[in-house]
Amino acid sequence: MGKKLMIVDDDPFVLITMRDLFEPEGYEVLCVSSGQECLDELAQGFHGVILMDIMMPHMDGWQTVREIVAKGYAKGNIISMLTARGEYDPIAEDIKPYVRDYLIKPFNLEPLITTVKKYFAAVK
Repeated sequence: MGKKLMIVDDDPFVLITMRDLFEPEGYEVLCVSSGQECLDELAQGFHGVILMDIMMPHMDGWQTVREIVAKGYAKGNIISMLTARGEYDPIAEDIKPYVRDYLIKPFNLEPLITTVKKYFAAVK
């Protein structure tokens, strides 16, 4: 799969922080600010790990994952949700099989890096 990582978040600070965190670790980091941009990148062939914010305007993370599944883009990708909520949201029960993890904001940086490394190790 390579080491491609897509960050989907409408907060520019989160995008910059994640890029600064993961690029030195050797990841190719793609930052997008909306669910639609995520779908566009997937349509162009992105395969890797996707860290998806849940609360975004226009198309939230749950809607985006539903579109990923409906369009057949889930295969070859690992999706984890980024959330400020501290618990699983039952509204997402239908897409639960496609979501690897729920990563809670604010992040502890070292555990976040370790978690992403585990995602990539799992697909090798």
